[in-house]
Amino acid sequence: MVGVVLPLAVAATATVLGRFVPVAGAPVLALALGVVVITTVPRLGRFGSAVVGAGRWSIQAAVVVLGANLSLHQIAHTGASSLPVLAGTLAVALGGAPLLGRAMGVSGGLRTLIGVGTGICGASAIAATSRVVVVTEAEIAYAVSTIFAFNVAAVLVFPLLGHLLGLSAPGFGLWAGSAVNDTSSVVTVGYAFNATAGDHAVVVKLTRTLAIIPVTIGLALARARAERGPAGPSAAGSSEPSGRPGPTGPAGARSWPFRLVPGFLLLFLCAGLANTVGLVPAVAQAPLSTAAGFLVTVGLAAVGLGTRLHDLRRTGPRPMLFGGLLWAALACTGLAIQAVTGQW
Repeated sequence: MVGVVLPLAVAATATVLGRFVPVAGAPVLALALGVVVITTVPRLGRFGSAVVGAGRWSIQAAVVVLGANLSLHQIAHTGASSLPVLAGTLAVALGGAPLLGRAMGVSGGLRTLIGVGTGICGASAIAATSRVVVVTEAEIAYAVSTIFAFNVAAVLVFPLLGHLLGLSAPGFGLWAGSAVNDTSSVVTVGYAFNATAGDHAVVVKLTRTLAIIPVTIGLALARARAERGPAGPSAAGSSEPSGRPGPTGPAGARSWPFRLVPGFLLLFLCAGLANTVGLVPAVAQAPLSTAAGFLVTVGLAAVGLGTRLHDLRRTGPRPMLFGGLLWAALACTGLAIQAVTGQW
């Protein structure tokens, strides 16, 4: 019971504090508070497995609820002209992450998390994909912290750059929606430019969120293929960080095909389809969005409670530099594609 109540309490506190510090947002504050709590009261670490389990289920539920806010109509509304920018920036993030990360000596799991967080939707994407790749709680915390740092940078510089570059409202909305990481920061950046840009940025961002499905399935497929290699599933499972089960439970607990498509992603897709055909009433959209945000906050509170500061210090500054370079490459690519396609 304590393992469930603890992340809920941290998340509730972070949600209240997030109203006073909107630039940070509740999820990042929950992660930070979790680290502070476990550092201050280390004996709470004995509830670690229950906390991790609660966080895992919370994140999966959040992804499903997020699906209820998406629809094929929203994708159509962004127009085919937006797709080259979305595809190009996602390709830079996902293709550049392994190349740049390897060159900089960033571990495979961490560079994957930073890549998907930069390319898709920040903390939500990191939380979702952390279920299907081998990473530690410290790596998740570091990835979220990296994304947060550049969310703050975007809030401060994007509106100014947009005006200096002479971007139109739809053009700036497309840039913000495709280059700013976290949804809350997209909203802040978009509406700081003007209302039209904000509306467009939100739709682009929601469309971009759909990439969670193919990317996470692809990562699950890659891991499953690796576990079927010469060493066998048990050898792959032995590298799983202590206390963190694999994407569908302990390695070997389920047969290989079931690892390819995590159940929560199927539910995510079903929720999106339900919204598309009108089964999710418009009046429920705002409460569902709030619920999804709180569930993500609970999940990151659990991550914080499972993180040790010495693990973060051991990681060093290179992942932060890696995240900054990757984000800069993504933002510049988006602008270049907009210029070529006449969406300035």
